[in-house]
Amino acid sequence: MIPLHVHTNHSLLQGTIKIDELIKECKKNNISSIAVTDYNAMYGLIQFGKKAIEAEIKPIYGAQIDEPKNQNLYVIILAKNKEGYSDLCKIITQRKLNDDFSLNAILKSIWKNLIFITPKIEFLGIINKQNSFYSEIIPTTSNKKNALKLYEYSNQNKIPIVASNPIYFLNKADFNLHKLVTAICLNKTINSVTEKELVDEEYYFKSQSELKKLFGKIPEAIANANKIAEECDVNLEFEKYKYPQYPIGNQNKVEYLNSISFKGLQKRYKIIDNKIKTRLEYELSVINELNFVDYFLIVWDIVQEAKKRGMLTIGRGSAANSLVAYCLELTQVDPIKLNLYFERFLNKARSSPPDVDLDFSWKERDEIVKYVFDKYGYEKVAMISTIITFRARSAFREVAKAYGISDREISKFSKKIPWTSAANLTKISQLFPESRNIGFDKEPWKTVTEFASKIANFPRHLSIHPSGIVITPNKITDYCALEYAKNKGLGLIITQPDMYSIEDLGLVKIDLLSQRSLGVLRDTMEVINK
Repeated sequence: MIPLHVHTNHSLLQGTIKIDELIKECKKNNISSIAVTDYNAMYGLIQFGKKAIEAEIKPIYGAQIDEPKNQNLYVIILAKNKEGYSDLCKIITQRKLNDDFSLNAILKSIWKNLIFITPKIEFLGIINKQNSFYSEIIPTTSNKKNALKLYEYSNQNKIPIVASNPIYFLNKADFNLHKLVTAICLNKTINSVTEKELVDEEYYFKSQSELKKLFGKIPEAIANANKIAEECDVNLEFEKYKYPQYPIGNQNKVEYLNSISFKGLQKRYKIIDNKIKTRLEYELSVINELNFVDYFLIVWDIVQEAKKRGMLTIGRGSAANSLVAYCLELTQVDPIKLNLYFERFLNKARSSPPDVDLDFSWKERDEIVKYVFDKYGYEKVAMISTIITFRARSAFREVAKAYGISDREISKFSKKIPWTSAANLTKISQLFPESRNIGFDKEPWKTVTEFASKIANFPRHLSIHPSGIVITPNKITDYCALEYAKNKGLGLIITQPDMYSIEDLGLVKIDLLSQRSLGVLRDTMEVINK
């Protein structure tokens, strides 16, 4: 059977399983498909899907959605197909953005492309009968009474049952790690975490033989798990880019880009020889062949709007190698004069979109971001998230706090820790001469550093990418879920997947950077003019 209920560490401190370790365990146990169902989230779903496919394991995309007013009531939602995946993104977005979100209303609606699984009798009674739904049987030692009650209810009401083994940690011994990250998440000490705040100790990755033994008396539950695995088939087309469309009416976009590029060429050069003209034509042909016309038009449009508003802006990076970028005034470096190679920026062997970073004054950047939202629509634009992970000092501090050590004691040692990965904490005295006598070989520091190293690169919290913005051809919730940035009061909405997952999805990221130096230049010019 397949595991249908796996929580990774991308649940932001609610699971302890790293995706690489999950894939490795699946290969070890000859599991051909697996479902990841993090809490109200899809932070790691794209990374999971891509790595699962690379390992020839079928990914099943899902999430555990709970009722905001009673988080003990939940359903597992799995996507049957690509349309179901988009539906899942929309439901997660509603759960995160809408204060009046009702799971009851979701369950009563018809969703042809989703599968619902729940162990909650309260929900089984209200799910729309036209939906695909199952009763989730979890026969662990502590849950046997509930499982039996649910089994009887399902039989009486002719609701199909499915075998499920919620997985929060890979090995039984990792329960202590789960307890630790729960304490960190709740800002408590390990000793003050209650049993209700922890999951069952049996929620670990069981072998196929353990699962068959566990569900031996209900073979139909295993059959249904395998049936669900066959029914779920989502192709997110990681290899295909989904380019935003520049609104231009009935005009030919290729001709339009050529036209404005040649107008820019006449503005930039007093004498246009054959070398310059041939170079521009070649670059335009490559841009067209790689299907990047819309991208260049969008970036050009942003720069033109900034200039209309009197803003200072400049492109940076390898885009300076492009004559097209120079003619469109995206950059201010003459690639002909400086003999810069276009292929360093863009070439026919490249499949990923170009990356033109645009700098704006820190005082004006938000204004141009708002313009992008207004121009392309709030349903198609979002800021990109970034996941802040635990490094050595932050991991050490949080674990020590969870063990009840005072801030004074923690600070005494943490300031001696160099800026490095948390994975290095257990061998820090060997790796860094300045930490040779730090004393982590004695308790309680030995235990603290041991556990701190285990949460290396675990997500700590979600933040906003400093410059990344994504524009999609259709509604952004067709591709990913959204949520408010940390400070909900600001109203900033960000993608749940980070920039790497956004790029894996084939969505195009545009970088609009905030520069204090351009702000200083603007202020200086204004003072001089006065």
